[in-house]
Amino acid sequence: MNKTVLVAGLGLIGGSIALSIKQSGKHRIIGYDIDSSVLEYCLLNGIIEEGQEDFAKAARMADYIILAAPVSTTIRLIQRLDTISLDKEVIVSDVSSVKRPIMEAAQSLTSPFIRFIGGHPMAGSHKKGIEAARVHLFENAIYVLSPMYNCTDDEVEELKGLLMGTKSKFMTLDPVEHDEMTSVISHFPHLIASSLVHQAKNWQETHPYIPKLAAGGFRDITRIASSNPEMWQDIFFHNRQGMAGLLEDWISEMSSLKELLDNGDRKMMYDYLEQAKEYRDGLAPKKKGAIPAFYDLYVDIRDQPGALLKVVQLLASSQISINNIEILEIREGITGVLRLSFPDKISQQDSDRILTGKGYETTIQE
Repeated sequence: MNKTVLVAGLGLIGGSIALSIKQSGKHRIIGYDIDSSVLEYCLLNGIIEEGQEDFAKAARMADYIILAAPVSTTIRLIQRLDTISLDKEVIVSDVSSVKRPIMEAAQSLTSPFIRFIGGHPMAGSHKKGIEAARVHLFENAIYVLSPMYNCTDDEVEELKGLLMGTKSKFMTLDPVEHDEMTSVISHFPHLIASSLVHQAKNWQETHPYIPKLAAGGFRDITRIASSNPEMWQDIFFHNRQGMAGLLEDWISEMSSLKELLDNGDRKMMYDYLEQAKEYRDGLAPKKKGAIPAFYDLYVDIRDQPGALLKVVQLLASSQISINNIEILEIREGITGVLRLSFPDKISQQDSDRILTGKGYETTIQE
């Protein structure tokens, strides 16, 4: 018998989960969102079967509830669930990248019908909003689950079955363990990227040409600073203790690095850089993770009419989707560099093959 799934919060993540569940054809999807235009979009595009602006009404209809809102909103929805009179057991999960405050809120639930299993699909996109939702967003990504103490193994397996359409790789982690790891590999890098941008902005007062010179590598290593500020301030707020601790580590690391520079020890500086290179090169190959991967292809083009259009047409004729196009450097009459960003590695490699076959000089970003 088909069961009803409520997805509360229909942005990039919620919309993508709804699509992945819907493709099985086994469940009825209800969407809840405070924005009526988002519900209308989801209905028109077949993402959900029914839209609801009344959370309590939608929750009473559901067999499964996926809370796909920002952390603060998710906590409020968990608290709201405890005020709703449910008459059947419901499995509730979330998608928040910070688990400790979510699980603390879930521990306060008194309803005997709620089985809460924390969740975090560790994949995202450089885009946001329901329009960016894709059925394959979580394919091959790590999907962390953190079950409450009163959840059985069968209930965890039931949730995995519901989410099978995501084609994710499930992993069970303790909430504290999860938050420590995601702090290191996701949250803290976003904070540092923002700080680097602020430093460049401050130096711009001394050197006004900094924005022009920063168009290359600096823009690459700080790309994640362009992420949604509202979402990230919410994450940092709920993980502020973890961020403060990592900042202490970072300050200590930077103090040690400053000593290396002050002492002028070339050998120790080389060793420091070599160790960083070896560790970075030994990390897992590019896969979906906490920070969205970039599948970029650099293409040399001449500064002449129609040069960009020719490249786009070649790829479009092969049904290849381009996420983003950026001209990194071009001077009149001289070869410039075109950066094409793709949604996956296959598109990146196919584009490289097509363009090199037509005589273009290309470089794949590893």
